[in-house]
Amino acid sequence: MSERPATDPHRAASPAPATRPDPAGYPEIHRPQRARADGKAAQTLVFLHGGNVANWMWDPQVKAFPAYQVFTPHLPGFGARTDEDWQGLDSAADDVAAFIAEEVEDGRVHLVGLSLGGVVGLRAVARHPELFASALFSGASVRPVGAAARISSAAQLRFGDAEWFWKVQAGAFGIPANSRQLYSDHGLSLRPENMKALVEEVYAGGIPEGLGDFGGRLLMVAGAREPAVVRKGFADVAAVRPDTEFRLAPGMHHQWSIEDPLFFNAMVRAWIERGEAHPRLVRVPGL
Repeated sequence: MSERPATDPHRAASPAPATRPDPAGYPEIHRPQRARADGKAAQTLVFLHGGNVANWMWDPQVKAFPAYQVFTPHLPGFGARTDEDWQGLDSAADDVAAFIAEEVEDGRVHLVGLSLGGVVGLRAVARHPELFASALFSGASVRPVGAAARISSAAQLRFGDAEWFWKVQAGAFGIPANSRQLYSDHGLSLRPENMKALVEEVYAGGIPEGLGDFGGRLLMVAGAREPAVVRKGFADVAAVRPDTEFRLAPGMHHQWSIEDPLFFNAMVRAWIERGEAHPRLVRVPGL
C-alpha cells in the first residue's frame, strides 16, 4: 500500500488562481458547503477518477453535492502523485481505503468510480467492505479487453509524450473544450512505465476475491455506446454477487460523467439517497 505524505497541500486547499490550471492542483477533500435539510450530519461521498485523467474530472459532481463531504482522491501515479510508482490494483484499493479510514471517524461512505476508478473501487469494496454503505461503478471492465483497446493503449505508449496526441484524444473522448488543455497537460505528466503496468493489469480483467462478501448496495452501469466488453462483464459480477443492480445509460459513451453531468449526478443521487436506479437507466436483459 502506498503511504500518503503526512501533509498534502492538495487535499483541502483550493487551487491557486491561474490562467492555466495545474492538473495536479485539484483538492482531494471538499467540506460541506451547506447543512442538510433534515439537520443530520453530512454524509461522505467518494469519487474515484478514470485513467489518463485525474481527480479534477469530478468538479461537476463536487459542485452538485454541496451538502456532502466529498473526497476526490488522487490515485497513485496520477494528478499530484505522478512521481509515485503504480503498485497494482490491490495496492491502489488499499490506498483509497486508508485515505477514507483516516478522514472519516463515524459512518460508512458512498463510493462512485468510473473506468479505472470503478475497477479500483470493486477491489476496495471487496477488500474493505466495512467502509462502504453503497457503491456505484460505471465503465468498469472485469473481462479481458480485445484488440482495439490494446491498439489504443499501444498508441498512447508510443505517442504519450506528444501534446497533439492528447488533444486528439480529448476530442475523441468528448472532453469539454475548456478542459482539453488540462487533459493534455495531465496526459503529458503520466509516466510510461506506470501506464504500461496499469494497462496490462486492467486489461487482464478479473473479479476481485471477496466481492461477494460486500453487504452494501452495488450498482454497475455501462454507457450504451461504450465498448460492449463492459456490459458483458456484468454476468461475471452477477455470478458472485447476484443482488447487484445492472443498468445501461442510454445514448452515453464511456466518459459520460462529463458528457451528461446532469444525468450522471441525478443517477448518483438516486442511488446514494434512495437506493434506487435512476428511471432513465435501462435494465440489462437477463440480469
